[in-house]
Amino acid sequence: MTTQENTQTLPAFHIVIPARYASQRFPQKLMADLGGKPVLQWVYELSLKAGAQSVTVATDHDVIYQAALEFGASVVMTRDDHENGTERLAEVADKMGWKADEIIVNVQGDEPLLPVALIHSCVAALNRDKEAEMATVACSIDDVADFFNPNVVKVVCDEMQRALYFSRAPIPWDRDGFADIDRKEGSLPVDFPALRHIGLYVYRASLLAKYADLPMSPLERWEKLEQLRFLHQGIKVQVALADGLPTHGVDTPEDLEKLRDQLSF
Repeated sequence: MTTQENTQTLPAFHIVIPARYASQRFPQKLMADLGGKPVLQWVYELSLKAGAQSVTVATDHDVIYQAALEFGASVVMTRDDHENGTERLAEVADKMGWKADEIIVNVQGDEPLLPVALIHSCVAALNRDKEAEMATVACSIDDVADFFNPNVVKVVCDEMQRALYFSRAPIPWDRDGFADIDRKEGSLPVDFPALRHIGLYVYRASLLAKYADLPMSPLERWEKLEQLRFLHQGIKVQVALADGLPTHGVDTPEDLEKLRDQLSF
C-alpha cells in the first residue's frame, strides 16, 4: 500500500461518509455486526484517524441516523432522492457552507478496512495538481484474468498522471502481444501499464456545487461508470497510485464473513 503522507504536509480536508440503508445485494449491510459494532462504525473510526477537519455521516434513513448518533458520529440527514453518493456529498457540502477550494473526501460506508494512507495519498495528489478538480486512486494489474474482467475497472493516464479514460474494457491494448493471449492463465507483458481503478474519490467543493447540473454522458450510460461524466465535461481527474489493492469492502454477506474471518471474529 502507498506510504502514508505526513498529515502536517497535507492541506485541510473533510471526510463525508455516504450511508445508504437499502442495498440490492445486501440490505442493511452498514448496520451488520463486525466484531461487536456496525460496519459503518468501523468506517467512521478509521476516518477519524485520517486527521480530517471534520468527519460526517450522510444518510437518508432514521435507523442509520440514530445508530451514528449512538456511536458518537457527526451525522447529517439528507434527501432520499439522490442517485449516488456524489449527489449526497454535494448536499452536505452545501449545508456545511464549505468554500469552493475546500477538499472533500468521499469514504464509502462499506469499506471498514480502507487504509488511511490511501486517503492521504489521494488528498495529496489533488493538492499538488492545482488544475484538477478531483482525484481518485489506481494500482497496477498483475493478473491477466483481472485485466480482461469487465467488473474490474481500468484507467489510463497521461504524463501528468491525470485520467484519460476509465473503462470496463481491457485498456490499454497490446496490439501484437494480445493476438493469442490466454485470457485466464496468460501473462501480461513486463512493465505493461495496466491500472485498476480503486473507487476512492476526493473533490474540490466547487466541483460538487456544479455536479447536479452535469448531465449523464453517453459514455457513462454505456459503461455504467459515473466518473466518465467528469471526463466528458473536460474536468481534470488526478490519479494517485497505490502499491496494491486494499481489502475488499462489504458488498455481500459473503464479504462480511471473509472480513470476520480475517479479523478473527
